[in-house]
Amino acid sequence: MLKVLDLRGLAPGQRPALPRPDVTGDDSVATVQAIIAAVRRGGDEAVRAYTARFDRAEIGDLGVPLAAALSARDRIDPVLLDSLTEAGNRIEAFHRHRPSLPPAFECAGVRVERLDLPVARAAVYVPGGRARYPSSVLMMAIPAKVAGVGELVLCTPPGPDGLISDEVLAAASLAEVDEIYRIGGAQAIAALAYGTESIRPVDVIASAGSRWVSIAQEEVRGVVGVPAAFAGPSEVVVVADDTAPPECAAIDVVVQAEHGPDGLAWLVTWSEGALEAINAAMGRYVEHAPRRAEITSTLSRGGYAVLVDGPAQAMEVANEIAPEHLELLCAGAEGLVGSVRNAGAVFIGPWTPASLGDYLAGPSHVLPTFRSARFASALGVEDFLRRVHVVKTDQAGLAVAAPHVKAIAEAEGLFAHAESVAVRARLTA
Repeated sequence: MLKVLDLRGLAPGQRPALPRPDVTGDDSVATVQAIIAAVRRGGDEAVRAYTARFDRAEIGDLGVPLAAALSARDRIDPVLLDSLTEAGNRIEAFHRHRPSLPPAFECAGVRVERLDLPVARAAVYVPGGRARYPSSVLMMAIPAKVAGVGELVLCTPPGPDGLISDEVLAAASLAEVDEIYRIGGAQAIAALAYGTESIRPVDVIASAGSRWVSIAQEEVRGVVGVPAAFAGPSEVVVVADDTAPPECAAIDVVVQAEHGPDGLAWLVTWSEGALEAINAAMGRYVEHAPRRAEITSTLSRGGYAVLVDGPAQAMEVANEIAPEHLELLCAGAEGLVGSVRNAGAVFIGPWTPASLGDYLAGPSHVLPTFRSARFASALGVEDFLRRVHVVKTDQAGLAVAAPHVKAIAEAEGLFAHAESVAVRARLTA
């Protein structure tokens, strides 16, 4: 099932570069740019045209009444409603469990306080197409609500019938979303960034799981706020040895692969026996998997098994991949956490599958992909806040600072900056 890379005996400088999908390959960026330009020109009509083209759905109004979301709670399975409610409660509790603002900083008479101000209007984009993702509604909308966002918008592509699934609508109601639009793809990002006749522009756009949408977000970055993480197709690296139950390691590699193409599904091990057993278990599962087409599509392009010399080299490989999900299914797993440098989220031991994080652990499952874990983090409350510093001093504090401000300003050739402190000194002379 997995293509094998044998890195045993190779020092870091001797190892070949690890393969990975190219998110901006072919003409993806140019295609997204053209869609954004068309929506800026054509507004709602352009969005409808792209919805008909890509989602095969003819729609009239772009918006969905909130009453439809509320009533969807009664139409879904009560067991699912209970589980979504439990997940929502845990997600909210986690995001409210965050440090309070730091105390004011004071130095030589200058006082600096920090304000965390929520954006006025934000949007969350939930993918559709191959699956329904009510969990992604909760994972993005709840942190925004905890941040205090004034108006929260949800965009998600409709099915061929032009409707949003009841599961997604019910989750939107539970998360107290303020506006819902049945549009998807790069056209949705363009509408949210620039506005149309039906949709007012937002200040921040968060999204999950779509290559095209993530590219579109990069294109509108600066017009609106976009989290630093590139939240594209799902990725997992499972580090396993002979102590890992082969069935557990196998299913955990497959779990992220079932989202569909362009993702990563990697096994890293120093045991040939474990590799053989896990590969065989994967084959048995995939043969009968309901989403076999999606799994095989991912594995054909991004499915690899890496043989390494031991745990230290395994962590070097994992850090180079910088995966969205990193699972440590091996002896001494907790001791390896200190070696983690690049990962969106880490899951320790045989009883902690990444699917727990996908639904119920609390942190958002919107995680950095395509190596953006090197510099970005999971989506959180902070992505919907702006830090504002409030600075205050008095005459004595400025007198201490003024010579330093003057010297640095004059060195930079910014004499008005220097004069701004000098004029105040003359007022008190």
